[in-house]
Amino acid sequence: MPKPEGLPVKVAVVGGGIVGMATAHTLQQRGLKVTVFEKEDRLAAHQTGRNSGVIHSGIYYPPGSLKARTCLRGRQLLEAFCEQHGIAWRRCGKVIVASHASQVEKLRQLGERGQQHGLQVRGLDPQQLRAIEPACTGLEALFVPETGIVDYVQVVYKLAENLEVRLETAWVDSGEFDAWVNCAGLYCDKLADSEVKIVPFRGEYYSLTAEAAHLCKTLIYPVPDPRFPFLGVHLTRHIDDTVGAGPNAVLALGRENYHGWTFHLREALETLTYPGFQRLAVKYWRMGLWEQLRSMSKWLFLKELQKLTPDLRSHHLVKSKAGIRAQCVRPDGALVDDFLIYRQGRAVHVLNAPSPAATASLAIAEEIAEVLLQ
Repeated sequence: MPKPEGLPVKVAVVGGGIVGMATAHTLQQRGLKVTVFEKEDRLAAHQTGRNSGVIHSGIYYPPGSLKARTCLRGRQLLEAFCEQHGIAWRRCGKVIVASHASQVEKLRQLGERGQQHGLQVRGLDPQQLRAIEPACTGLEALFVPETGIVDYVQVVYKLAENLEVRLETAWVDSGEFDAWVNCAGLYCDKLADSEVKIVPFRGEYYSLTAEAAHLCKTLIYPVPDPRFPFLGVHLTRHIDDTVGAGPNAVLALGRENYHGWTFHLREALETLTYPGFQRLAVKYWRMGLWEQLRSMSKWLFLKELQKLTPDLRSHHLVKSKAGIRAQCVRPDGALVDDFLIYRQGRAVHVLNAPSPAATASLAIAEEIAEVLLQ
């Protein structure tokens, strides 16, 4: 496809996660010559390869937001891509459960939002909830049938077919390319001129033993706290029929600090001395302390899960992977809640793309293409 005069022809995409690969794939489909730069020796090494594998419905995100728009469209594009390329996926649905009276009104508001998005959500009483999830208890619940599961690593490698990918290669703007796209995830702010900074939050997971896997048939979520972009500790059946539990959200003292007992001194100091983080910590120190205690105590983690599935026991939980969320924080301490995509000169920066970015990736790629090719 010939490009109009003045528009880029050769484009570099920095980052081999799912947003980067979806962007590269989309730009190539539009006739551009694309090269992907990935500093690791493999694709999907960080956020993409360490998430829970959920295809999100879009129910959580405010109508009109970039997250809502791209998640709703991205889910359809992702399902179609998986069907086209024979990638295993399943629309299993999920339940969102109010386990305390204080959560009921928030749950009903979520149901109204889901209806605004055109989702086929329905309210459940305790008996109807048990018909879907026999081991789950709650005062009220929502069933969201559009939610699904997939292995995002498989999606990334399918997207990578027929693309030029330079592994173990850090990005240096040498003038070889007409334009470049920053999809660098945990290090995206390092490549952009922006006042917002990444504050990394580690999410730790457990896996359920085989004997306990029947306690979760679909996906079981609590009602989220609307003040935060985190969804709370939940149970997720994966595409291989194992079940994961988590994640929590604790400060990571290093952008790739997947093990809680290690830290990266320079990156830890950058976070701890950043005024935005300091203001965030002062405002939400109680929640931060609770998340840290739950990280240190399997018993506390279990107690959170037992609000949803009382039959779970400590021996059912086996320590599993951890992931790190690349969350942008403003200098005033506000969490950036929506995706943040903007252009600076020859570059398009994706500066805040945590969950549901994997679900939304192909639609985010369309947004990036529009910004790049204006």
